[in-house]
Amino acid sequence: MTALPASCTCAAPDAERRTLIHATAAAGGLAAVGAAVPLVSSLAPSERARSLGAAVEVDIAGLPPGGMLTVEWRGKPVWVVRRTPEMLQSLQGLEAQLADPASAKDQQPDYARNTHRSIQPEVFVAIGICTHLGCSPTAVAPGAPQSGLGAGWPGGFFCPCHGSTFDNAGRVYRNKPAPTNLEVPPHRFLSATRLLIGEDSASA
Repeated sequence: MTALPASCTCAAPDAERRTLIHATAAAGGLAAVGAAVPLVSSLAPSERARSLGAAVEVDIAGLPPGGMLTVEWRGKPVWVVRRTPEMLQSLQGLEAQLADPASAKDQQPDYARNTHRSIQPEVFVAIGICTHLGCSPTAVAPGAPQSGLGAGWPGGFFCPCHGSTFDNAGRVYRNKPAPTNLEVPPHRFLSATRLLIGEDSASA
C-alpha cells in the first residue's frame, strides 16, 4: 500500500482501512507460525541429546540368525545379536570356566540376570566395549582358525588388545584381564521387531 504524504490529514477510506487491518493480522499470524517452527524443532531430540543418553530405537526385522548390528547410544557402540540355537546351546556347561557365570556383578539390568543375559534368549544386547581398558572386542565364530583361540572355542567375543574372551552372552572367562562381564544396557521391546535401547523393560 502506498503511504500517505506526511501533510495529508485526511482519513483512509473504510475499504483501505479494512485491508490494512487484515494485512496486519496476517503478518502477525505468519510471525506466530514462524516462531512456532523453531520451538517445535528445538523440542526434537538433537544428535547431542541422543549422545548424552536419549533412547535409541532399533529395527531388527532384517537381522538374520547369527547376525549382528551395531548402533550408537551415549557415544558407545551397542551390539544387537540374533543368536542361533547353536549359539544359545554354547552357553551351557561353561560355569567353571567363567569369572561370573551367574552375572552376580551389576553389569546388567535385573531382567537380564540370567544365563543368556537378555529379555528374549535369541536377542542379545550388549555394549561392545571390553571391561578391561575399553578396547573393542570382535565376534569370533566357533573354531575360527585365524583367531588363535583353538579348535575347542565355542564362539563368542575376543578382545585382541589384551586377550580377554567372552562367551555368546558376554560373560568373561576366568584368568583374563577383563574383570567383569560385558555391560548390558537398559532396553525393552516395542514390538517383535523393534528395540528401544536406553529405557528399562517394565514388563520383563
